[in-house]
Amino acid sequence: MGLHPAIAAVRRGVRRALADLDPGATVLVACSGGADSLALLAATVFEGHRAGLRVVGATVDHGLQEGSAAHAARVVAQMAGLGADETATARVQVDPAGLGVEAAARRARYAVLEQLREHFAAELVLLGHTRDDQAETVLLGLARGSGGRSLAGMRRAFDHYRRPLLDVARADTVAACLADGVEPWDDPHNSDPGFARVRVRQRVLPVLEDELGPGVAATLARTADQVRADVEALDALAATADDGLRTESGLPLRPLHDHHLAVASRVLRLAALDAGATDSELFHVHVTALVGLAAGEIDGEVQLPGHVTAYRRDGHLRFRPTAVAG
Repeated sequence: MGLHPAIAAVRRGVRRALADLDPGATVLVACSGGADSLALLAATVFEGHRAGLRVVGATVDHGLQEGSAAHAARVVAQMAGLGADETATARVQVDPAGLGVEAAARRARYAVLEQLREHFAAELVLLGHTRDDQAETVLLGLARGSGGRSLAGMRRAFDHYRRPLLDVARADTVAACLADGVEPWDDPHNSDPGFARVRVRQRVLPVLEDELGPGVAATLARTADQVRADVEALDALAATADDGLRTESGLPLRPLHDHHLAVASRVLRLAALDAGATDSELFHVHVTALVGLAAGEIDGEVQLPGHVTAYRRDGHLRFRPTAVAG
């Protein structure tokens, strides 16, 4: 019998993600114990060892469910059983205040993954998001009116992180685990309708498939790739414009107005980030406010996430730390 098609699909994505690594490099695989991440780890062990790479499996215990420590221990055992050269587990404290549980857990998870990456001197961290996850992300961005950056979905690669499975269906990761004899964990949060992403997964996407025909998830994921290319092109133009505009006095507004709004708004976003605004919390509403402030349509100042305040003075847009009340 030949290789199961689902296993082949997962390995193909991993092979592409690892193609530029030299033998001896370390790869860290984030593994929750679900089908996506276990299939990813199994494929990374296979492809990584063939390429002479060291594979480390890491699981993060968010402490949000009863028995989470015992579950993390089971995942560690599974990762070792799949052939990871080394395993690690880390428990994080999730503070949902002002963010919500999902966003707070994501922030805590990435923070500890970065610490683990540095600890193991890993060249890459692999994440198990699938094509279905991408489709859900696009729909959530569309529903929230979040603009092109959100519709572009999750990036295939950023910093030291890569998502090898964005062309792989979630059903294929389940099938890959079944074919490999791996028993994945079914996270109760993945069926909790209290989460918007779960409602999209269980209710919205099935309706779209019924009414518009099969393949909606793949089409949405393909749309994300197309929008991502446009967003990255505009970001590159904005970065070039920003380099030519920024002065010690701030961002001069008169030459900024010579740029198309799509570029100017990105320059304003870059300036806010450079001033210390929090990237993950700097939303379209904040950038729109900056555009209004720069155009003189908003008087006063604009407060941004990260305790940064934007204001106009002497024809420049400037930033300062937000004053703490009391």
